[in-house]
Amino acid sequence: MSSSSGIAKRYVKALFELADAAGKIDAIARDFHDLEKILTESSELRRIVEASAISRDTQKNALVAVLEKAGADQLMVKFIGALCLNGRLFVLPQIIKEFLADLAKRRGEISAEVISAVPLDATHEANIMEAIASVTKSDKIALTTSVDASLIGGLVVRIGSRMIDTSIKTKLNRLEAAMKGVG
Repeated sequence: MSSSSGIAKRYVKALFELADAAGKIDAIARDFHDLEKILTESSELRRIVEASAISRDTQKNALVAVLEKAGADQLMVKFIGALCLNGRLFVLPQIIKEFLADLAKRRGEISAEVISAVPLDATHEANIMEAIASVTKSDKIALTTSVDASLIGGLVVRIGSRMIDTSIKTKLNRLEAAMKGVG
């Protein structure tokens, strides 16, 4: 286990205990989904999260402002503030994934991650959920989505340890490898 993975696990465990005691697990999960979407859409906010050169106070002020504007629960605002002031903001993406995966596991849901070249609209997400439900024979699915423009098109879907890669990037890489083998 990498040190950042261990850090993320400890923060997730602490947040789960606080959220459970306050009856706010669903609110925190909603806030994490919202924050994950905001981070996907805003390269500027991603830079603030990832940049160690930015002061902790600046990071905290920026994230707290975003969370408050988004209507996040006060527990989430305080948690992110503590993360910033402790210099641990760089593990936020891992914390989000870990928290949502833990929550899905506790609820008996199947975790599925979809990476697309462009943001998915509600119709596409519903279609993907339906397809995953038919493959897994489960209607309890925790879906997380992210965007990776380098895929060019198509999707990468991870369900547990299975991965289905229909991205154009992968198809081009396979074609390039096949062409090198011919010559």
